[in-house]
Amino acid sequence: MENPKTPAPYNEKDIEKMIKDYQQVQAQMRSLAMQLDQYQLQRSEIETAKAEVEKAAGKVYLTVGGVMVETNKEAATKNITEKMELLEVRLQSSSKQYNELKAKEQTLREKLTQLSKQQEQK
Repeated sequence: MENPKTPAPYNEKDIEKMIKDYQQVQAQMRSLAMQLDQYQLQRSEIETAKAEVEKAAGKVYLTVGGVMVETNKEAATKNITEKMELLEVRLQSSSKQYNELKAKEQTLREKLTQLSKQQEQK
């Protein structure tokens, strides 16, 4: 009788698919990491813009489609706040997706390591 905790042996196609999945997950993680870095940079820029608008005593300008438009301080602050809120949603979503991929990558790595050890024992 087989031990129920012992995984069924994998055939070569299963192993190849697992390796391919692992590589795809790694590529997705790299892509998401770059995206998260961009979001962090955008957050920093938005925070700087917000601080500058709050200090402004005179005219305030917004860039709209490559054109600078004069606006009031309240409208500029509202615009910046909306951008920050949207960015935070993107950051949270991407962070969650990254963490899910990280867990999947770890599971695949553990399976592949286990398979490698089993192959060495044969």
